[in-house]
Amino acid sequence: MRKTPLFIAATLVAATAFTSVAMAHEGRKGARGMGPAFEELDANGDGSLTLAEIEARAQARFAETDTNGDGLISAEEMTAAMDKAREGRAERRIRHQIERMDANGDGLLSIEEMAEGRRSPASMFDRVDADGDGVITEDEWAEARPKRGRDRDHN
Repeated sequence: MRKTPLFIAATLVAATAFTSVAMAHEGRKGARGMGPAFEELDANGDGSLTLAEIEARAQARFAETDTNGDGLISAEEMTAAMDKAREGRAERRIRHQIERMDANGDGLLSIEEMAEGRRSPASMFDRVDADGDGVITEDEWAEARPKRGRDRDHN
């Protein structure tokens, strides 16, 4: 069976609707901060979701992605939408990290604020210095490598 643009669009709308329902069910900004909150889907604010509200959200998302308005989503449009979402997630993570580390609340991080807590050079050194002798050997460095998230050799 040959897939027509209408069939592909319907499939995309259905997938978006399913994802929206699943994320709304979580009662917060979807999985890992992605997707709409329940309140965003509940267009009339009555505390419940109808199929029409879910379909409206899916159609709106499709229209946002279809930047040239031709009723079709190209690879370029899909890539742009994914890039935009990725950038938004990165910005939220950065803001959260700054808020968490910003001891004086000025919205900026000083070297002192960045060096406090678990990420401080002293704390990292202590975690790698397994025998506590004040020196990191090559074996201790290699042993700590997977814990630092670097499973491959970085020379």
